[in-house]
Amino acid sequence: MKLKLVYDKINYINPVFIDAGLNFYMAKITWAGQSCFQISVSNSKDHQAEIVIDPFDEKIGLKLPNLSSDILLITHDHYDHSNVKGVKGDPFIINSPGEYEVKGIFIQGIPSFHDDKEGEGNTIYTIEAEGMRICHLGDLGQKQLTDDQLDKIGTVDVLMIPVGGTYTISSAEAPKIIGQIDPKIIIPMHFGLPKLKVELDDVGKFLKAMGKNSSEEIDKLTVKVVTLPKEGQTEIVVLKP
Repeated sequence: MKLKLVYDKINYINPVFIDAGLNFYMAKITWAGQSCFQISVSNSKDHQAEIVIDPFDEKIGLKLPNLSSDILLITHDHYDHSNVKGVKGDPFIINSPGEYEVKGIFIQGIPSFHDDKEGEGNTIYTIEAEGMRICHLGDLGQKQLTDDQLDKIGTVDVLMIPVGGTYTISSAEAPKIIGQIDPKIIIPMHFGLPKLKVELDDVGKFLKAMGKNSSEEIDKLTVKVVTLPKEGQTEIVVLKP
C-alpha cells in the first residue's frame, strides 16, 4: 500500500469521469475533535445533505462548533459521542446497527465492540452518497475486524479511524485495521488535543506508525469522485478541529 500525506488537497483528476458529470459530486468534511465530524454531501445541482457524527459534550474540554444536520449518527451513548441536543435542526437520528436510506443517502450501521473482549458495543457506519463510500469506525476497540464486518464495510473511499488508544485502538494497532479495509483516504480521529481532558496519544504516534514524521493540518477536506487517489494509492489527511 503506497501512502501519501496530504498537506492541502487531493488533486488527482480522472478525465473519464468528468464527462459523466461526476465532477460535481462531492463531500466536504470537517472535524470538531474526538470522533465528531460534519459531512456535507452534494452534487452541486439539486441535492445536498448535512450529516453529523458523534457530537460531544463540552465537558471533555473542547468547544462544540455550531452544527446543524439532516442526519445524525451516534456510534455509542458515551457523553463524548452522543450530545444530540448540541446539534441544530430536526435530524433523522440513527444510533444502532441496521440499514437506512435518508434523503437519497444509504447508511449501514455495523455492530462492533468498544474493546477487544467483546464487551461494550460500538456501531461502525458506512455512508454511501454522491458516488462515494465513507466509513466511520466510531470508538472501535477490536484489534482486528471480522470477515463479516469487512464484508459489510466493503470498498471504502474515506476512512475515519480512532488512533489515540486508551478507549479505542491505538496508533500502533490502527495500521492493521487500515490494512484490512484498504481505504483510499485515511482521516485519523480520537487522538490527543491540547484542551482535551481525556489523555490520548497524539496524532504524531500514528503518523510515525504509518511511516510519516509530521503533518500540516488542514481545516476542511473536499473530496470528489474524480479526485480520489488512484488504485493502489492511499492518502493520510489530518484535519484541524
